[in-house]
Amino acid sequence: MDKIKTVIVDDNSFLIATVKEKLSFFEDIDLKFTAANGSELISKLNDNHNIDLILMDIEMPVLNGIETTELVNRKYPHIKIIMLTVFDNDEHIFNAIKAGADGYLLKEINANDLHEGILETLNGGAAMTPSIAMKTLKLLRNPVDFKNQEDYITLSEREIQVLEQLSKGLSYSLIAENLFLSTGTIRKHIENIYRKLQVHNKLEAVEKAKRNNLI
Repeated sequence: MDKIKTVIVDDNSFLIATVKEKLSFFEDIDLKFTAANGSELISKLNDNHNIDLILMDIEMPVLNGIETTELVNRKYPHIKIIMLTVFDNDEHIFNAIKAGADGYLLKEINANDLHEGILETLNGGAAMTPSIAMKTLKLLRNPVDFKNQEDYITLSEREIQVLEQLSKGLSYSLIAENLFLSTGTIRKHIENIYRKLQVHNKLEAVEKAKRNNLI
């Protein structure tokens, strides 16, 4: 049986090493190369697109995983793409599927489930972490217009100040000190920011705020 020619795309070298280790248990996987972002992947595929499968991160500099998935799909439709990410928010799932992703798995997945997901996807299925499959069903039942949603995001002046400080990697107590507020108040502002932006963590909040020109 031919080996599965595989590529890993992730801007975090530690996470690449972790995925490599999970794949190393399986003799049918042939890891061809890795890339640190979508742009690097596209240039490597120009030299060698004899690839069966790409494990694609979402949040990456230069060219993110969703934009890259769209490009790869257009140029090399024979290559299957599984999103392998820490993000399980509805918008990322929706955009990844729209861009043409063949599967969507979370990075916490164990080696056997990852391998099974790869085989399933190559056999025409769609590998999905159970929690992602549930969210996808909900999205299909109640489609959300994320574009319009983003157009109406409004943050107060204070929330923007907190978010700007957060984007610099400052701790809650340092932000509180800089803005002459209590740590509890900062926590409350951050809760409100997450709710308004529909995100679950600092990284997502900062990324989405930048994308919407809020900071």
